[in-house]
Amino acid sequence: MKDLVNILKNTRQHLMSGVSYMIPVVVSGGVLFAIAAMLSINTLQGSGAAVTSEGVAGFLSTVGGAGLGLMVPVLSAFIAFSIADRPGIAPGLIGGQLAVTVKAGFIGGIVTGLVAGIAAYYLKKIPLPKAIQSLKSIFIVPLLGTLITGFVIVVVVGNPCAWLLTSLETWLTGMSGSGAAIVGAITGAMIAFDLGGPLNKVAYSTGVALVGTTVAAGENCTFMGPIGLAICIPPIGAGVASLVLKKKFSPDEQNAGVGAIAMGCCGITEGAISYTTADPVRMIPINMVSCAIAGAIAGAMGVYDNAAWGGLVVLPVASVGSYLLCTVIGVAIYVALCAIFKKDYVEKEEVVEDIDISFE
Repeated sequence: MKDLVNILKNTRQHLMSGVSYMIPVVVSGGVLFAIAAMLSINTLQGSGAAVTSEGVAGFLSTVGGAGLGLMVPVLSAFIAFSIADRPGIAPGLIGGQLAVTVKAGFIGGIVTGLVAGIAAYYLKKIPLPKAIQSLKSIFIVPLLGTLITGFVIVVVVGNPCAWLLTSLETWLTGMSGSGAAIVGAITGAMIAFDLGGPLNKVAYSTGVALVGTTVAAGENCTFMGPIGLAICIPPIGAGVASLVLKKKFSPDEQNAGVGAIAMGCCGITEGAISYTTADPVRMIPINMVSCAIAGAIAGAMGVYDNAAWGGLVVLPVASVGSYLLCTVIGVAIYVALCAIFKKDYVEKEEVVEDIDISFE
């Protein structure tokens, strides 16, 4: 029981481990899918957001879609890996794929990762005869762990998660006018709260799912618009603020400013993490407020983003003018809030102890 309590206490650490392994998969798939959308004849001709299935664009769309399809299984596998080491990977990976199959989405992937990891952790502790001990990590634990995880996701939590996500998608897609502004504010704040963490990925994965359905239907994805620009506002805002408001930031943060801006343009919101962790009490609200306001404006304006990604790299498949306008507004609010609320940087003085040297 003590081990279970420790595992649950470290849930955030396990989730962040899964997210860190998932990010390269999502980046690769999302960027390739975005390039496919850019090259799509239908998109460039303005006849809808549908990505062509032929030629180079079709090839990139297939590869990028495969990468995005692995998002939940990889997340689940490495949450389990963080808890139980290698024996947790197989049940976590299969459980994550089952979460996709039953349409439990990102939440289902988190559940299967935790269940698979805990199951594998305790199965490893079961004493076995020496003759079959070698089979434990490569056969017994993965097999039983997969059965337990599969039962939980398919029989117990799969349908409730699927119903919840379907209801959420129906509600969100039905929003318009002031409702869209509210959704844009909420998703923008979620993206900015933990910068690539679990809450961020819940909003992002919902956007990815809606991009897939709307693009396939030949429509523009207005739900992804606020998310796409909220992804880039914190790193670009932090980078600009560190270069403009030099007294507020350390020399290291100033030197990292250009890199943070570049990461934001590429849709990598984690570029703002170092700035946020250095002063979380002030920077987390600044992140959330700036992205919520920009997201609300984007939602009200119907800003769309037809790539399952964010930043400025998606401009060829987004509503360029309004997308850029909302991003600039968000960055301006971010810098203004830093100027008002962030304290000046004070370099810590090194304490040098006097050393008595005796030559006697």
